[in-house]
Amino acid sequence: MRAPVDLPGAAHLELTPSVVHLRPAEAVFEAMLTGWARQQQSRGLSVTTVGVRLEIVRRFATFTNSWPWDWTPADVEDWTASLRCRSRPLSHSTVRNYQNALGLFMDYVTDRRYGWQAECEAKFGTHPVQICHEWNTVRHISDHEARPRVRPLTRAELQRFFDHADEQVVRARRLGSKGWVAAFRDATLFKTIYAWGLRRREAAMLEVGDFTRNAAAPEFGSFGMCNVRYGKSTNGGPPRRRAVLTVMPWAVEALTEYVEKIRPVYRPGRQPTLWPTERGGRVRTTYIDIRFGQYRDELGLPAELHPHCLRHSYVTHLHEDGFDPFFVQQQSGHAHASTTALYTGVSNDYKNRVLRAALDRAFQEGGS
Repeated sequence: MRAPVDLPGAAHLELTPSVVHLRPAEAVFEAMLTGWARQQQSRGLSVTTVGVRLEIVRRFATFTNSWPWDWTPADVEDWTASLRCRSRPLSHSTVRNYQNALGLFMDYVTDRRYGWQAECEAKFGTHPVQICHEWNTVRHISDHEARPRVRPLTRAELQRFFDHADEQVVRARRLGSKGWVAAFRDATLFKTIYAWGLRRREAAMLEVGDFTRNAAAPEFGSFGMCNVRYGKSTNGGPPRRRAVLTVMPWAVEALTEYVEKIRPVYRPGRQPTLWPTERGGRVRTTYIDIRFGQYRDELGLPAELHPHCLRHSYVTHLHEDGFDPFFVQQQSGHAHASTTALYTGVSNDYKNRVLRAALDRAFQEGGS
């Protein structure tokens, strides 16, 4: 037999032959998880991604009440059914991600190079097999699997939302409340998410130095470009960076006023975060969700709207305003134009204007 290969996560590196375990099955399972974590980290996957995947496999083990060398494809089917039959069923994409994590774990423990099959045969008289197959898992059938009810805000809804956010500043000031500073920060935060087409985490992680000049648009000063450092990663890799060019002058005015007059009130010192809190931290994505939901409900807007809809609105409105589709794709950080297209929900007014212009051209050509 060939000697075991010293790959990160190999069984002989995770299990010490001289150690006798009181609960061997539990010890081997934990060693598998530890080895899988090492194997993923050696491939450059983020700690967060690895941790999430490990937790999914642990949940599956709890559900089956058995060990990986005893798991069967039927267990996957039962587990999937339980995920979709909850009082709040998991979405198609979430179930697929769960199954994908489980399938990757089984790929690892059934790969002969890591030696787990031989280890299990020696200790338990059986070995793990791949249990996730095309016929018992959810397929990735679309580039975009968001809820179909999610949509961009109309321009009227967007204006109402921003006006309401500004009104909270005026109201708090009139009442003599210190909350006006946070209200001003939050209003500017929502405007920034929309005006640069940001995701929640991208916005929350912004620092003052992430805004820089753009030689092609000197009129925007220090806010001609937003350098996104925490863009959405792919396949568990590091965050993707992108540069978003400024296209909305009014947003520069709002952000300039906030940075120069309001942010210093928090006394951030050397803390570079763009959105500081009273306790010296930074605004979190959960806070963005809560505040957006509060304003949305106070205005009586549809409950399905959430902060990411501001990003949808950005993409839609750029298309409506005549920006080149490839430019919009680059601004959004989408690898494929099809994904950007799915973000777009042009308004009826825009479609009617396009239709009217086309009909006018057609009739003019026909009459000439």
